[in-house]
Amino acid sequence: MALLAACGGEGGGTPSPPIAGPAPPPPPPSNSACSISQRQQWAEAQIDEWYLFPETLPANRDPSGFATVTAYIDNLTATARAQGRDRFFTFLTSIAEENAFFQQGSNAGFGIRLAYDSANRRLFVSEAFEGAPALAANIDRGTEILAIGTSSANLRDVSDIAASGGSAALTEALGPSSAGVSRTLRVTDSANGTRTISVTKADFDLAPVSPRYGAQVITDGGREIGYLNLRTFIETADSALTDAFSDFRARGITEFIVDLRYNGGGLVSTAELMGDLMARNRANDIFSRLVYRASKSQFNSTNRFAPSGASVAPTRIAFISTGATASASELVINAFIPFLGPDLALIGSDTFGKPVGQIAQDRAQCDDRLRIVAFASENSAGNADYFDGLAGSVGATCAAGDDIAFPLGDPRENSVARALDFLAGRSCQPITATSAATGTEAGLAEALQLRQRTMLTPTRPNAAQIHSPGIF
Repeated sequence: MALLAACGGEGGGTPSPPIAGPAPPPPPPSNSACSISQRQQWAEAQIDEWYLFPETLPANRDPSGFATVTAYIDNLTATARAQGRDRFFTFLTSIAEENAFFQQGSNAGFGIRLAYDSANRRLFVSEAFEGAPALAANIDRGTEILAIGTSSANLRDVSDIAASGGSAALTEALGPSSAGVSRTLRVTDSANGTRTISVTKADFDLAPVSPRYGAQVITDGGREIGYLNLRTFIETADSALTDAFSDFRARGITEFIVDLRYNGGGLVSTAELMGDLMARNRANDIFSRLVYRASKSQFNSTNRFAPSGASVAPTRIAFISTGATASASELVINAFIPFLGPDLALIGSDTFGKPVGQIAQDRAQCDDRLRIVAFASENSAGNADYFDGLAGSVGATCAAGDDIAFPLGDPRENSVARALDFLAGRSCQPITATSAATGTEAGLAEALQLRQRTMLTPTRPNAAQIHSPGIF
């Protein structure tokens, strides 16, 4: 879910809304200033002032009936949520936790991304992160977790855990996202077979572009295709993106696969940089417009492409997406639709559908950061209505699955293969509601099987899990 980090507009003195930038750790919460009721009243006041959909806020409010600040926020935004316009996009988080993630990708866990097959009650690793405990224990993409316990003596089968409480029971079994928490896992994969191992969660920094497969060149039919996989939009992505596109430009590459399948969003400033790096021939064209409610229209801004010496000029782009592709990821895709038309495709399944973004309001003495849906994002053609996803807005689509039997970026992987088909002009099955739901079309059985998995997400995800879904 995208979070506004910079909103300078196109110049000319456009004022900036309240934005939380890097800050030192807040002081310990003060009991006198941080009671539940006072924090609820503070959150209500911020939402009253900034919320993009003020007409949906309830007239009669009584915070005393809600035990937490989060529960009260969810009550205030219930109408917009029922309308599909604010699906828990307005939320309370920790200043210290969020700053650590956005600045360095810092979080604690096993360092894996988990996908859950609810129909068959199975749990898979869709990605493992460099420098984290799981990859060091030879747990990588394609590994299936068969059982979870705190020791080998109390291992429980994943299917039994899921039968008792679904995905929530699985996240509880995996333990809190804290360094030092250990779990014993029975796992299996094609390379190492079935084994039982103990893994301890640790602090690690998420690399937004994997050094193993994040940026590479794929040769297809004698043509060089630039492949980029971006995990999340955080500050450390900026240099990695610049380096990747600088290399693509030096090689004269003009066709690209941009893999955002697990990217839940992040910093608008990094999304704008990514747009600039794919806009060598679009100087001063409109990247996006950010539009606030009428009472805050002075903060509206128009953001234009500003290419650099590392920028490329794409002739065709295949964006790989899933239901976990959201916000800043959708912002980038949406920006290029008016310019590339049928030469832009969505590969995989439809995106999440979040054409709105948040500002940050901080109550530092309580370590509270309130993320408030405050603006809509539209492209140069005015498209800001994709709450159901972007598949209906793009020039072309190809249905595909997330094939964890192959590494990300491997030409044999289902989504990458379909992206290559699009770029080469080969036919593919489009993304449709029918194909996604029923699988009645010929040739879609494999893709549908691969699409049964969704990112495992706690009921109340932390900062890392919001912006890079499935992380544990």
